[in-house]
This record gives sequence, structure tokens and C-alpha cells, in this order.
Amino acid sequence: MPHGMVSAPQPEAVEAGVLALKAGGNAVDAAIATALVQTAVDPFMCGIAGFGSMQLYLPESGIHTCLDFHSRAPAKVTENMWADLIERETDDGFGFILKGRVNDIGYGSIATPMSLRAYADALERWGTMSLSELLQPAIDYADNGFTVRPHVAYVWNLAEGAGRVEHWKRLDFTEASAAIYLNPDGGRKKLGDVVINPDMAKTLRRISDDGVEVFYEGDIADAIIADMEANGGPLTKEDLKAVKTEENEPLVGEYRNYRIATNRPPGGGIMVLEMLNILENFDIAALGHNSADYIATVSEAMKIATIDKDEYVGDPRFVNVPMDRLLSSDYARERAHAIKNGDIAHVPRFGDGVESRDTTHICAVDGAGNCVSLTHSLGMPSGVVTAGLGFQYNGCMCVFDPRPGRTGSIQPGKARFTAMAPTIVFRGKEPFLLIGAPGGTYITMGILQGILNVIDFGMTAAEAVAAPRFCTTSDVIDVTNRIPRFVESELVKRGYMVQRSPLSYHFAGVHAIRIDDGALDGGADPGRDGMALAV
Repeated sequence: MPHGMVSAPQPEAVEAGVLALKAGGNAVDAAIATALVQTAVDPFMCGIAGFGSMQLYLPESGIHTCLDFHSRAPAKVTENMWADLIERETDDGFGFILKGRVNDIGYGSIATPMSLRAYADALERWGTMSLSELLQPAIDYADNGFTVRPHVAYVWNLAEGAGRVEHWKRLDFTEASAAIYLNPDGGRKKLGDVVINPDMAKTLRRISDDGVEVFYEGDIADAIIADMEANGGPLTKEDLKAVKTEENEPLVGEYRNYRIATNRPPGGGIMVLEMLNILENFDIAALGHNSADYIATVSEAMKIATIDKDEYVGDPRFVNVPMDRLLSSDYARERAHAIKNGDIAHVPRFGDGVESRDTTHICAVDGAGNCVSLTHSLGMPSGVVTAGLGFQYNGCMCVFDPRPGRTGSIQPGKARFTAMAPTIVFRGKEPFLLIGAPGGTYITMGILQGILNVIDFGMTAAEAVAAPRFCTTSDVIDVTNRIPRFVESELVKRGYMVQRSPLSYHFAGVHAIRIDDGALDGGADPGRDGMALAV
């Protein structure tokens, strides 16, 4: 096998990961190096105050595990605190629009910051390089600046619609944020401009010198909590001290004699497996890639999984997720039979809306066959930057259900559902495909299509992530602009509502590495700025 490969949405971050491999590091070192640089060069997609899920397969050590680091609601929150503020539910179930947008932007949207603890834990347990070593490239980018890439510029100018706060309002929500991300005249930085963040560099140096405890219990923690207390944020010093990662066995299923390993709830892996279980009852290849038959069949599986997710899937510490039923072969055959009978599933929604795409992903493989699939995020960036610290906080509270008594209702210490599904596909006993994506609730749908593209249609990783996608998380089938209009017309004739995106590459940003008889081929979604790079 080659010395390794890294695939991610940011070239600067991929390069940092590859350099870690070249320096003798393993796939864990490469993934963390990549993640840390992503923090510096894509600061609205991820960060040290974010959350995520990481799957690791380390064959020489006999380790196959998931390190989950889901943000949890602060201890001060209450189940009914937003019940009287509901305006609408987003159409794909990724959160609610509330009066004052209190869950969407600002101090009330912030849940516990988990990512830094996870990076350190992963390195301590499975890496070969130190956090200080791997922080240096991120510090350099914060000190010297990064160039605004096309997708960064797109996100910073994005109007989410349907009541969500426009992304550009997150750039200057606090004075500290505006000082970093706006020009002195108040204008937004544009494509090709350089963003320098000396406060982030200073924070990362402190962590490099003093360790992660300075963030969770030391001087940085004091600055975080002082800012929260001054601005009514519910996050407390006790919340920071309580931050811990969680190790779980991967959730494993099968599809056409391939073994699919992914993460557990509150992550989105259960949706990927449920959809694959249903679709195994069809001759997918015979339907024809992106034909009307194919899109209709896969869309029904997407809707069924979405309905079940909304009803049943949440934090297993707080809700009983019926895993056996949702992943049973009998249930899959029953749902497949309904699809074959022409049943069209209905996804209940309270109003209209959109979802958050502020997430990023990494696939890393090294020469020893170690594999890491890591998705991490801010959820929806809160817009909050504490003066002197330089990093953006997560906005994870935005996805909690403000209605009491629901699977996703707000509760202290609870993690909300996330569609993150870092996945590894095995052929026999050997890893065959690493795949994952950013993209809110589009994540599971993008990963599903990537897996189908490789297994059923024989595509390489690059072909699989570049093929035109669609997404059905409501009663509407959303299609990219490369899905032919004659296919759309056929779907409409069958009674489907179809909505066409102006984008040619959309519905998650899928990244993958395929391992085929020891050879590596990688794919970076053309809709993002990234690349797959081998060493």
C-alpha cells in the first residue's frame, strides 16, 4: 500500500495531514493535523469549540472503534424554555425557527465545546505525534492568514432563507468576530482576500504550551465563562469541566456482502444502514443510475429513514432508540414491499425551512492500513467570538426540538441528533471505502449515494463523489442541476414534487478514499474546495 492518503474539503488542511504522514505519523495524526488546520482555514465549518464523531480502524492494534464527541445542552437549560417561541420547523427536520432566532445565533445557541478534547484524546490514545507538533500548521495559518476560497466566500454570503439568520450576520455578531472577518470599512472579505486571526494563533499557542486543560479549566475557560455570564449564555464552568469524549463500538450492517461500519445515535449512521437495508431488496444497478425509477426508489428509502429518525432517533442516554426494529431485515422487506407497491411516503413537517451545512469531513489512510473517518462541525456557527480568543463557538442548540416531551426535546446534558455518519465499508475483512460528508441532514443522503455509486455502479471514489446527487428529506425531491430535466418530468408525472437546485454539485460535500487491492484512489467533492492527496 502507498504511504497514505488524505481527502478533505480544504487543500491547506489536506496538505497538513499529508505532511504528518510524511513525518512518520499515522492516520490518526494525519486526521488531527487536518482537523486543526480546518479550524484555522474554515472557521465557520468547524473549530475547537465544535463537536463531531470519528471512526478509527487500526488493524495492527486490533482496534475498531468510534470516538464520539457530541455537544451537550448546558446544565442550565430547561425543556420548555423555548416552547412559546416556535414559528416553524425546518422542512427537513433540522431544527426550528424561533422568535428572536435565539436558538440560531448568539450566546443562547451555544452547547458544550467538545472538539478540542476529542483531538487530544485521539492523539493520546492512538496517535504517535504530540498535539503541540500538530497544532503548529494551524498556528501558522492563523498568524499569517489564509486566502478566502470559493466555498468559503459562498458560505459567508449565504442567505439560508425561511427565517434563518443570514450567514453574513454571523461574521459581525460580536465585535471580536467583525475584527477578524470584515474589512476595516465594514465590508465583507471577498474571494482571494487574506484572513489573519492573531487571537486564534495566541489561543492555539496557549493550548500547545499548557495542554487542553487550559481550555476547559484554566485561563481560557475563565475568559469563556466571563463572556457567557456577561451576555446571558447558559454555558458554565461546570459544563466545561464535565466535557468528556465517549468511545462506542461502531454500528455495523451489511449490504450486498459488504460490511458497513458507521457511528451510533445520536449520530446519523443508523439512517445510512436503514436505507441500505431497504435498498438491498432492489436490483439497484438494473434501475439505471439516476433514472426516474432509481431516484423514486432511493427517495422513498430516504423518506422512510427520515420519518423514523424524526420519531425515534436521539440521544440514547435520554430516549430508547429501537435499533433492532429499525435495522431488522423484516422491517426493511416490509418497507421495500410498500415502495414496490407504489406507496409514496409522507414526511410530516411543521412549516418550511432549510438546514445547516456548517460541517466538514476528513478521510485518512496510512501505509499500515490504519483508517480514520472523521466528521466535525459547529452545527450552525453561533456568531460568537470571545474577545481575545479568536475562535467561533458552535450553535448546536439550534437543532433541539423546543416542544417538550419529544425525542429531540431540550434537556440538560442531552446531545441532539446529528446526521454525521463517518463510515468505513469493508470487503471481507479489509477496509474498502472510507466515506463521509458535511451537509446537515444532507449528510446521510450523500453518503448513501456515494456507497451505492461504488458498490452497485462500480465507480471509483472520485467518480462516486462527483456524480449528480439528489436529496429527499421531505415530500419534495431536491435535485442538482445535472439531473436531466426529462428525468424530472417523469418523476412529476408519477406524482412527485421536484425542486431543482441551481448548483451542479450539491446535497452534502462527500469525500472518500477507496482501497482496492492495496491501491488508493480518493475523491473530494467538486462542490467544495478540497482535494485528495496521496503520499
